[in-house]
Amino acid sequence: MIYRSKAPLRLGLAGGGTDVSPYCDLYGGAILNATISLYAYATIELLNEPVVQLEAIDRQETVQYDLTDTLPIDGKLDLATGVYNSIVKTYGKLPSGFKLTTFVDAPAGSGLGTSSTLMVAIIGAFAEWLKLPLGEYDIAHLSYQVERVDLAMAGGKQDQYAATFGGVNFMEFYDGDKVIVNPLRIKPQYLYELENNLLLYFTATSRLSSTIIETQSKNVKEKNQQSIEAMHHLKEQAQMMKEALLKGKVHDIGAILDYGFRYKKQMAQGISNTKMDDIYEVALKAGATGGKISGAGGGGFMMFYCPANTRYSVQQALNNFGGDFRAYQFTQHGLSTWSI
Repeated sequence: MIYRSKAPLRLGLAGGGTDVSPYCDLYGGAILNATISLYAYATIELLNEPVVQLEAIDRQETVQYDLTDTLPIDGKLDLATGVYNSIVKTYGKLPSGFKLTTFVDAPAGSGLGTSSTLMVAIIGAFAEWLKLPLGEYDIAHLSYQVERVDLAMAGGKQDQYAATFGGVNFMEFYDGDKVIVNPLRIKPQYLYELENNLLLYFTATSRLSSTIIETQSKNVKEKNQQSIEAMHHLKEQAQMMKEALLKGKVHDIGAILDYGFRYKKQMAQGISNTKMDDIYEVALKAGATGGKISGAGGGGFMMFYCPANTRYSVQQALNNFGGDFRAYQFTQHGLSTWSI
């Protein structure tokens, strides 16, 4: 038997960063995100020998271990070994050796939630194989637990829930790891217009998001008022985006994105840089009404809202920066698993 899964990457449209502790624990966080047709994939193939083979095709990395109770966390495909260790600890020794193969449609550090989405896909493949009694909230929370607690990788909570649930969601984050996912019933024509006008641009750079997030968390712990006030504004931005999408005020979205862009840069040093600021200003001059840096910032993807067919002039204006635009569609489904 072969057991497969796929989970969608996400665009964080508003509220980014307010899902990170300790801010969400102290003040409550809110984020609006939407999953897109770029995915993380995981496949488990059973083997006739007691070994664990791990292969990340996109990273061209392969490792093999004996089928033991605990695999080493040694910087080699730690997301996969972290899931393995958690599954064995909770559900007992696995019945067979296996090969786990993964692939992600976007590079690591791109700002689309790649690592957390891959974590969800890996857990999904194990759940399909072992018939684990895990619901959507269970899978998302387990993914967060392994990545953020067991592996101590800095980051927020939105990516795991977006990848698991799918669709357009308004998410709330509270103390005690409490998360509430509110699916939004947005009229198709509003989503079509958003999809048509929202360009996804890869800056041809990547970054280590954990460094920026650690600085952001430190600012909250040290009561940096500028950083905290910026996060308050971003939480407000999530409410503004929610209302605009539900009421069909799609042409307000550019201004809402711009509002968030200005405040997000105040959260922590390194979120933007000279190149990204230049890209942003050129896009605005070419007709975009707003945009944002995807994920923690510092590199990766940016997005721009381009009404009235200005998407074409924006694309042309950004040609000199060495990046490229990625086609996508919004998706309604989250984690999918199956076996053959």
